Amino acid sequence: MADITAPAYRTIPIIPKLIPGAMEGKGPYTANEKLQEALGFPGQLVEDWHDKAIAKMGELLEKYRSVRVFMDACVHCGACSDKCHYFIGTADPKNMPVARQDLMRSVYRRYFTLPGKLFPKLVGARDLTREVLDEWYNYFHQCSECRRCSVFCPYGIDTAEITMAAREILAEVGMGMKYSNEIIGKVHKIGNNLGLPGPALTDTMEGLEEDVKEATGIDVRFPIDVKGAEVLLITPSADFFAEPHIDSLIGYAKVFHATGTSWTLSSMSSEAANFGLFIGNYEQLRKVALRIRQAALELGVKRIVVGECGHAWRVAYSFWNTLSGVGEGADENDRFAQMLQKQLDHRYRQPTHICEFTLDMIERGALSFDKSKNDKHVITFHDSCNVARGSRMGDRPGGQFEIPRSVIRAVANNFVEMDPHTTREQTFCCGGGGGLLTDDLMDLRVKGALPRMEALQQVVDDKGVNFLALICAICKTQFTKVAPYYGFDRKMVGGVHQLVSNAIILGDKR
Repeated sequence: MADITAPAYRTIPIIPKLIPGAMEGKGPYTANEKLQEALGFPGQLVEDWHDKAIAKMGELLEKYRSVRVFMDACVHCGACSDKCHYFIGTADPKNMPVARQDLMRSVYRRYFTLPGKLFPKLVGARDLTREVLDEWYNYFHQCSECRRCSVFCPYGIDTAEITMAAREILAEVGMGMKYSNEIIGKVHKIGNNLGLPGPALTDTMEGLEEDVKEATGIDVRFPIDVKGAEVLLITPSADFFAEPHIDSLIGYAKVFHATGTSWTLSSMSSEAANFGLFIGNYEQLRKVALRIRQAALELGVKRIVVGECGHAWRVAYSFWNTLSGVGEGADENDRFAQMLQKQLDHRYRQPTHICEFTLDMIERGALSFDKSKNDKHVITFHDSCNVARGSRMGDRPGGQFEIPRSVIRAVANNFVEMDPHTTREQTFCCGGGGGLLTDDLMDLRVKGALPRMEALQQVVDDKGVNFLALICAICKTQFTKVAPYYGFDRKMVGGVHQLVSNAIILGDKR
């Protein structure tokens, strides 16, 4: 791998000096024939790629009215230009959200507007050439779909939706992304992003039971495929093996144990993540979600709780109801969705985020903590973009911001906030979301992390912060990998339920 260096911090956060073409040709590896065809896409670039791409664009414009509105609404005001972490870090002007949108908008104008058909040069319309297609692949895979730019857009244009549309068109003509498509294929075949088979998952959970028993003297269970359990836990597969993720899984288990809640994982559907969102493909999004419905029906659970994963929670909160029947608004004509509706306990929100579950138990007095166990930490919290800008928690607006912070305050004495211009709805992406968490994009990932690292450095210097708390598996993986480039110890990165695990007082409720 080529040497990668982190960009220098900016004394005053300003728009970077433009470096045209800085990230030209630095897109990710394309999916091979096997990975493409496993998802029903062409194995390689089809001969009639031009006509097929334009036809697919037309289909998406009709299917998703928002895409057409976004194509027409932009007035190039520039409000979004300096809001993208990738533009800030790379200084490539094509990573400005408005410029990235125009990669598609210029083609849209050429083929779907009258002025573009008659006077293309006058309205900035471009033919879809192979060079343009390659440009799409390169720069639409330098967008993490974080939607920060949409917060500042006066028209609410959602660059993430444009990125998703572009990626769907690319996959349709045989130019899918290796990382995302390989992961989706593993979920379809085995049930999780890692391709971890059931027996290996069982062995891992048994090992965790032994580790927790040794550390606490208490039998905390990590059950799998238990029929009749109250809660089905759907969590990112990184929780099963990687640090610091696994410490949050231990925290979930301790919460369930301490509250006497019966719960289970599913070996058939052990994955919360849904990369169908990242490639913009509804069929893949739904197919992944249906595994969760199948697991819930087969195990007869009453509640579905989602672990610490940002985009997984967005999919669960925003889409599971129509995709699979979990939540309000399930398809009345879908027999299995209605079966699940009758099975689930509607006294509780379906689905429930693990932070919601834990805070509810705290407020009921069902959990006790020794907050001093976290006194070695001065904690700050990173709002994950898909939670902050694509979902909610609890009964009140802003619950997705307040609930995780309330959990942290309940289990720790030392909590401080980062710059408010970089948190809550204005939070910066970690730099690895949107299907970009792959080593062939490490240069982009390091540069994209710059704004968050600047804000973190500020509270490290001013307030002594030494723990960055997260509720997203991608954020955890990204920061543990890129933080050392900025001089931080990767061990300062951890989950909210890692802090819960440290402080919880357990009773032996086997």
